[in-house]
Amino acid sequence: MGAVGKIGKILGPRGLMPNPKTGTVSQDIGKAVKEIKAGKLEFRVDKAGIVHVPVGKVSFGAEKLLDNAKAVLISILRAKPASAKGNYVLGVTLSTTMGPGVKLDLSQVRALAA
Repeated sequence: MGAVGKIGKILGPRGLMPNPKTGTVSQDIGKAVKEIKAGKLEFRVDKAGIVHVPVGKVSFGAEKLLDNAKAVLISILRAKPASAKGNYVLGVTLSTTMGPGVKLDLSQVRALAA
């Protein structure tokens, strides 16, 4: 962390600063590499309450993309705090990296995640 701290002024504003809390800095390098290769993802919510999460790649099949989307939705719904009241997910939109978004029916999304 001491070596990375010197370039903190450059990495910090871009949101690229490594942090032990988020898992980007680890004492056990082998374990961290295995987790990342296995598909470990962490998602954060931006200021507007929008969650941006990659679900797959173009090379994935339709079933694999669907399984990944289900896993993301289930993990988001499980992360709902007990103090949160009302609807936790208000809408779901799926899009490619630079393509237009397609809104999904929220009732079907909840049924898939259940």
